[in-house]
Amino acid sequence: MSTTSLTDSNDFIYGKAKALLPWFIVLVGLCFMYIPTFINLFLQGVWGSTEQAHGPIVFAISLWLIYRKWPEILAARVEQKKTVVGWFILVVGLLFYIVGRSQNVYLLEVSSLIWLLLSIGLILLGTRSVKVAWFPLFFMLFMIPLPGIIVDAITMPMKIAVSYVAEQVLYGIGYPIARSGVILQIGQYQLLVADACAGLHTLFTLESLGLLYLNLVRHESFNRNLVLAILIVPISFSANVIRVMVLTLITYYFGDAAGQGFLHGFAGMVLFLSALLLIIAADALVRVLFTRKSITKQPPC
Repeated sequence: MSTTSLTDSNDFIYGKAKALLPWFIVLVGLCFMYIPTFINLFLQGVWGSTEQAHGPIVFAISLWLIYRKWPEILAARVEQKKTVVGWFILVVGLLFYIVGRSQNVYLLEVSSLIWLLLSIGLILLGTRSVKVAWFPLFFMLFMIPLPGIIVDAITMPMKIAVSYVAEQVLYGIGYPIARSGVILQIGQYQLLVADACAGLHTLFTLESLGLLYLNLVRHESFNRNLVLAILIVPISFSANVIRVMVLTLITYYFGDAAGQGFLHGFAGMVLFLSALLLIIAADALVRVLFTRKSITKQPPC
């Protein structure tokens, strides 16, 4: 091998190492900062609870979406000027992390990761690359633990609404059911509609599922995507109603032990399955409506 070839090979290796060095430093720094955060989230029960178990799943999906878009993200950085806004966002993210970590405020501590990833993308890649990765960064919002005061304030009206609709539907089809607040009385059994069945965390989980579906399907029509995004809210509510009805009927036919035992976990599967089926059905309905609308607008031959 000639001296020129060895020099070129060494220059190539040096160039690759130089290009990867900033990313290696970023990866080590983020692991050092956030691995203890994630461990605490599991140990203190925030991500280990039924209500917020979607947090690590959302984070894993977000990382997968970034990995999936990585070639497109790198391609978008060509001839793209970096922005000083990235440094400002970096400072904001670090302040959020310091305050959240020192005061044990998960809302700030976990959200700071999104700010830092956004700033790193702006500094190292540029604005165009960040625009390509906007959805994975936005999707990470659903992994942030919400303050209890906000959750409690919104969850109670939701539980009452879900309980009311479930009672009306089951009573309408002939079941001996009555309601007092969020307590359902069916036959000789009483059921308390818990936060996990109809709370804000469940709504957040279903919202993230719907938005992920929209991102993966990737309809070209903006109006169609907008309509589906709006429909995700009533779909999530309907899925919660279906879950409560399933639990109520399981308890009515098989007893309280069945409702609180293994079949209670099955009702959780029913929640996500029914939500996914409702989203697909709504997508098909919207597609038919938009197809008819486009046909109607076509000029006659």
